[in-house]
Amino acid sequence: MKSPGARFLIVGVLALFMYIPLAMVGEVVKSRADYSRETVRSVGAEWGGRQMVNGPVLILPVQGPVTRKETRDVVDPRTGQVSAETYEVTSIVAKSPIYILPDRYDVTVQSTSEVRRRGVFEVPVYSAELRIDFDFVLDDLETDLAAGEEILWDRGDIQLGLSANKALRGAASLRAGARDLRLEPTTGEGLQGIRSATGDPRGVGGYQLVLGFNGAESLSLTPVGRSTNVTMTSDWPHPSFDGAYLPNARSITEDGFVAEWAIPHLARNLPQVSRENPMLSAQRAGFGVRYYQPNDFYQKAYRAAKYGILFIALTFLTVMLIEMGQSRRAHPVQYILIGLAQAIFSLLMVAYAEQIGFAAAYGLASAATIGLLVIYGITGLRLGRRVWIFGTMLVVLYGLLYMILRSADYALLAGATLAFAALAGTMIATRNEDWHGNGGSGRWFARKAKPSPDSPQ
Repeated sequence: MKSPGARFLIVGVLALFMYIPLAMVGEVVKSRADYSRETVRSVGAEWGGRQMVNGPVLILPVQGPVTRKETRDVVDPRTGQVSAETYEVTSIVAKSPIYILPDRYDVTVQSTSEVRRRGVFEVPVYSAELRIDFDFVLDDLETDLAAGEEILWDRGDIQLGLSANKALRGAASLRAGARDLRLEPTTGEGLQGIRSATGDPRGVGGYQLVLGFNGAESLSLTPVGRSTNVTMTSDWPHPSFDGAYLPNARSITEDGFVAEWAIPHLARNLPQVSRENPMLSAQRAGFGVRYYQPNDFYQKAYRAAKYGILFIALTFLTVMLIEMGQSRRAHPVQYILIGLAQAIFSLLMVAYAEQIGFAAAYGLASAATIGLLVIYGITGLRLGRRVWIFGTMLVVLYGLLYMILRSADYALLAGATLAFAALAGTMIATRNEDWHGNGGSGRWFARKAKPSPDSPQ
């Protein structure tokens, strides 16, 4: 590889070839991340899983007349002949119930968190106490009835949907005014939650529900009230608010967070009174908080593998520029060894991060990689004093990579700026380079000049 241009092309091909080990490293990191998420889901499900509190809703049974035609055989008493005659029969049957959402819906949720471990994985879980003050407006319900229908007031029923009944722990009580109502699990295939027979709900000033439960990963509510006011308090310092509504006010400190939602009737697409169950639509409008883990080093390691080709190419370019002034050139095998060392960096970082955390793992993995490459630069590449340029470049590269991984919002900006700066520096450093390697003939392939007939042989 005497021609600088040929060396440059070969080094570029070698850099592209490094996509293969980087892709393999990325798959290993992805597989480990999937295993981590599966462990989190498994431990979380055992503790209670993701919780969504949906409701409450008051269900009033309705009955009404149904007229149907029946055909009967009638015997003529005089002739004894049998004939079929059609009669209209009216019977009272159960009709679609009336579903009523709360008018006032004031919720206070207080949770305490802890971290459970399985192997090297950490799973945040919580225990929560839910307090709901709510009431129902029962005026003018007759407008939702068809002719002849009537409401069975004494068979009123309040239902509250939950993600999983097995998560219920501790307190569970429902008061209607001064009366204590009995709570029962909701029965039926695929149903999760609790219910209570209220009797005639007319004249009840309001209801108070207290519920204790466990959960993991997230806690959500639904905006079932005509006026929904929710306050969440927790000691978890890394909340991530999501869902259909973000909190109106929030305060986040190292000791936890407090978040408040105020959702008016017009901001939700839910009927206050309906003959169809509105809870499925309410569930789609859920909102709440995720118990976010900030040390998601798998995502950072996967991003490092994606940026790895850029850093390998820059390292190759640095080696090529440094050795231009030397008689001894690096062999393609040596470039491959350098690239493999940098590809393995992401695996080292993940392996250490599972034990000691991201920051310490990054420092240890990058120090090991830089140290190995510097030593190889001295003993293998024979860079001599120029190895300090090589080492400084590696320190800068891995320092910039750390900044990129720490801030996903500025990763593209930092990566694009680094790539442009590297290209500009290479263009400046090689502006006087003879890429043809044939004395500047300007041709891709230099031809040997034929001797003229008059020239001496």
